[in-house]
Amino acid sequence: MEDETRFDLIRKYAPNALLLALEDRSAHYIVKRIMDFTLALILLVLLSPVMLLTAIAILIYSPGPILFKQERVGAIRQSRDGHFHWKRTTFPCYKFRTMKTDADPSIHQAYVRAVIENDEAQMSILQGAPTQPRKLVNDSRITRPGKFLRKSSLDELPQLWNVLLGDMSLVGPRPAIPYEVEMYKSWHLRRLEARPGLTGLQQVTARCTADFDQQVQLDIEYIDNQSLWLDVKIILKTPLAIISTTGAY
Repeated sequence: MEDETRFDLIRKYAPNALLLALEDRSAHYIVKRIMDFTLALILLVLLSPVMLLTAIAILIYSPGPILFKQERVGAIRQSRDGHFHWKRTTFPCYKFRTMKTDADPSIHQAYVRAVIENDEAQMSILQGAPTQPRKLVNDSRITRPGKFLRKSSLDELPQLWNVLLGDMSLVGPRPAIPYEVEMYKSWHLRRLEARPGLTGLQQVTARCTADFDQQVQLDIEYIDNQSLWLDVKIILKTPLAIISTTGAY
């Protein structure tokens, strides 16, 4: 039997009034949303020259769409029978295009399965060589500027628009691809109990060097301990994590 989470124990033993207060946390999510919207708007304005140069580089090296839109799995907070819960949903997630147009996603689907199952032999086969990062590095579909955009995380900047729209938060678990979620173990689904984020505890701690179970455990740790102060700390650590490129590919 899996260990009970801290919230499971609270649900079992805490008085109803305390439980409802912990479940509700409406003030926290209202302030978090205000912080998300304000900072995302500021960052979009400040980073607009970088985004313009990125768009030009994509057009020069690989004519075609500048943005890549992909369905991702998110979550919205709803009330049911007097209790709050997170309802799974999907939304169009935006990135700068880093691949050739009409790239075949089958190799990525196979690699994601190998990562979730921690099948290092299959990961090495798909990579073409033994490799430590849990990310498809040797990918012929990626364009020349795309490699730099991925390593520097600049390809994620359009997701600031997703934050403005409310699909995402600045901080939270990274948004999953639907076919990835279909491969989850039951306990992995706990990482969907929060609005997905542009950055998160896993991104400033391990990035692609941890195995999938460890990545999910970090996401769950954030969900169980989330606070505005923790969000601020993660946001402040994110530029250093990007500049260092440790675990980035």
